[in-house]
Amino acid sequence: MRRLTMVALCVAFAGFAAADDKKAGDPAGTWACESDINGQKRASTLTLKRDGDTFAGTMVWLDLTESSLTDVSHGGRSLMFSAVREWEGHKFTVRYTARIEGDTIKGKAAADFEGETRTVGFEAKRAKTKGSGGT
Repeated sequence: MRRLTMVALCVAFAGFAAADDKKAGDPAGTWACESDINGQKRASTLTLKRDGDTFAGTMVWLDLTESSLTDVSHGGRSLMFSAVREWEGHKFTVRYTARIEGDTIKGKAAADFEGETRTVGFEAKRAKTKGSGGT
């Protein structure tokens, strides 16, 4: 009987851990992003929406231009997506690869710009909503 109780407790705790892990890796929501480009902090806003098992979203940069995300891929705690950006007359695709840790996303953004691939790190924090303690 004692062994059966232990097995039942292990299964229950494993279920809670899996649910917490799934929630911790859920990218749906609005994220305040920051990257450092040549010593200057750059802000952007990432919004991801879930539609079943797929995601769609947008990225809004500091200059308020908005791009729809493409190639959004999410599995466990990993997240990948792309966004087309236009800056000073140049159009280029920024490819993001990241890891989700609770309310933080950390990763790299890479783009081919004027024949050179440039990569920068970025970090995003989940934006607070009225129901989560924010204003």
